[in-house]
Amino acid sequence: MSPYLTDPEEIADRIIAHTGGRIVLGLPLGLGKSPHVANALFERARRDPSIRLVIFTALTLEPPALGSDLERRFLEPVFARTMGGYPEFAYAAAQRAGDLPPNIEVNEFFFQAGSRLTNAVAQRSYISANYTHAVRCLLDQGVNVIAQIVARRQDRFSLSCNSDMTLDLLRHREAGKADFLLVGQVNDELPFMPGPADLPAHAFAMILDSADTRFPLFGPPKQPVSPAQHAIGVHVASLVADGGSLQIGIGEIGDAVAHSLILRQHQPDRFRSAIDTLLVAGQVRPPVEMGAFEHGLYAPTEMLVDGFVELIRADIVKREVDGAVLHGGFFVGPRAFYAALRDMDEATRGLIHMREISWVNALYGDEAAKRAARVDARFVNSAMMVTLLGATVSDGLEDGRVVSGVGGQYNFVAQAMELDGARSIITLPATRLHDGSLQSNIVWSYGHETIPRHLRDVVVTEYGVADLRGMSDERVIQRLIAVADSRFQDELLQAAQSAGKIGADWRIPQEWRSNLPQRITDALPRDDFPAYPFGTDFTPVEQRLVPALQHLSETGGRPGALAAIAARGLARTAPTREEEEALERLDLQAPSGLRSRTYRTLVLGALRSVE
Repeated sequence: MSPYLTDPEEIADRIIAHTGGRIVLGLPLGLGKSPHVANALFERARRDPSIRLVIFTALTLEPPALGSDLERRFLEPVFARTMGGYPEFAYAAAQRAGDLPPNIEVNEFFFQAGSRLTNAVAQRSYISANYTHAVRCLLDQGVNVIAQIVARRQDRFSLSCNSDMTLDLLRHREAGKADFLLVGQVNDELPFMPGPADLPAHAFAMILDSADTRFPLFGPPKQPVSPAQHAIGVHVASLVADGGSLQIGIGEIGDAVAHSLILRQHQPDRFRSAIDTLLVAGQVRPPVEMGAFEHGLYAPTEMLVDGFVELIRADIVKREVDGAVLHGGFFVGPRAFYAALRDMDEATRGLIHMREISWVNALYGDEAAKRAARVDARFVNSAMMVTLLGATVSDGLEDGRVVSGVGGQYNFVAQAMELDGARSIITLPATRLHDGSLQSNIVWSYGHETIPRHLRDVVVTEYGVADLRGMSDERVIQRLIAVADSRFQDELLQAAQSAGKIGADWRIPQEWRSNLPQRITDALPRDDFPAYPFGTDFTPVEQRLVPALQHLSETGGRPGALAAIAARGLARTAPTREEEEALERLDLQAPSGLRSRTYRTLVLGALRSVE
């Protein structure tokens, strides 16, 4: 029987017949899910209560919900360009609507950040697991179907964006510890990744290959990198040793780190100027690294992000291990990133190997070789908060609600503690705005922890680097206060002194008292540290609108600040050509009705406020 099929309904028929209608469906994290197979099975189970369907997955990709009409005006065209045509998952729509049938259960171990905070059904069915342990959860649940998209080259198929858990599961199947159908769905937009991700046709029970089931890949647009995030990138880049190893994640801080590494390599004077300006006397940190990458870096990274493509192009990630300069578990990013991987010459793409997550995220299995390869490793991960005693908060709130998930953060922190010369680097901006109020991301304590304080290592904010490994609680407190925003330092010190964790006579050194945003902005010229170091899907007009709309959002909870913005918008000064273009982009050039006129005034005022 040929494994090649063109109809997802026929695949659903075969799966139901094979499983007897008791289906435990594993869908890869993020981009790799097979939407047509998943939706066909979901609809069958919705119509037939005798079918029991359990879906286990993570990071269901979907455009963020839009709130105000102003958000819709700006983001709908952006989403159409970057995510348009990507199929909606029926299980996610039913979950959002509170309409999951009783015979269908959906478990995720990682959420798209913040997307499920108000969804009680998703919160209750969340499974807390490290990335490397998620395979064990699947095996314990009795997984009997895996469905994912694949790239095709003649009679070979690449797991491409998601080798992570599928390769681990195939290894368990070969050992007789699992029994499941592997179903592939061909997608021509996926790059064909070689190495362990390259599988023969006989590895699959069925392969969906039809022009009717092709779709464009999900490609979220790049967000602007702020001066604070760039400062974090500079600090992190100064911790990376030539000849070492590097892991970074998605998002603006990952972009900032990659950009600063490239600046260090190709414009060393500008990098040196930035780090010299950012360093603060009295802060205790690891040695500053400024030299060029002659030997280069090797990347054992859970996530292949587009920043690594830039680092390969810049001749920085070039140290080979087993024929590869990078071993990754999964990838997702802008559509230009997928195109860059597809368009790479074969020799360069051949240096990128997608592997099982257990191989990338852990030292188990071939441990001696991994230790020899992962020298001077720097595992860089982001956090939401860090407590003053060094615990990390990355995935949830203290009331129990999950923002995202643990993912591989714990795995890399643990590796850093086990590998000679390795460091775990937790990055976070020193402050955040919440409901219009400025809050410190370094806090005395918090009712939830992702990484406990006994695994504290290096913490980086825009104000510096805090080396916490092996330090007493008192020294940890001092070093974190040194990189906290100065507007919160006294409050943090008082809390620590009240608890008796730091001497009552200790005072904050004067040189740490200038940890304020203006110092960071002054230290990093935008010519050297642009908002979009690796490009963006935003048009030039949209790039001008982004900071203005962010400014509006940040002041939304403060009537006085909104009034000041409105006053600028109501000034008699005629709009400039650039302002007119921005208003036209939002269809506010000739508003009708009170709401539209109000939006026009606020947008115009915000544009003038951020100039």
